[in-house]
Amino acid sequence: QVQLVESGGGLVQAGDSLRLSCAASGRPITTFSMGWFRQTPGKEREFVAGTAWNSGRIDYVDAVKGRFTIFTDNTENMLYLQMSSLKPEDTAIYYCALSDKLMVPIPMMPNEYEYWGQGTQVTVSS
Repeated sequence: QVQLVESGGGLVQAGDSLRLSCAASGRPITTFSMGWFRQTPGKEREFVAGTAWNSGRIDYVDAVKGRFTIFTDNTENMLYLQMSSLKPEDTAIYYCALSDKLMVPIPMMPNEYEYWGQGTQVTVSS
């Protein structure tokens, strides 16, 4: 049984940095495509970043390019999202997710992901 547990969210000021962590269990993350999504009230869940070990591919939504970095620690079965130069519009609940679809490009739709964490709140004040 695959389980994901996120941590690292919090309240920060604009311009600050934050690292989100996602601990996976039940299967090696190298067998998945991996993604981070975010959601704000009244809006659909949005793809933020994704990667896949088999292809080496990394993708970001334009709004976070140059500020966010997705990376993994395969030995610890961990997925991370390093967020820098945070903006108030980055405020959201952030979710990590795993997809059985090993494809190029990285899956970017929520319905392409089978496994989800519980979410962690990131709030960026101006």
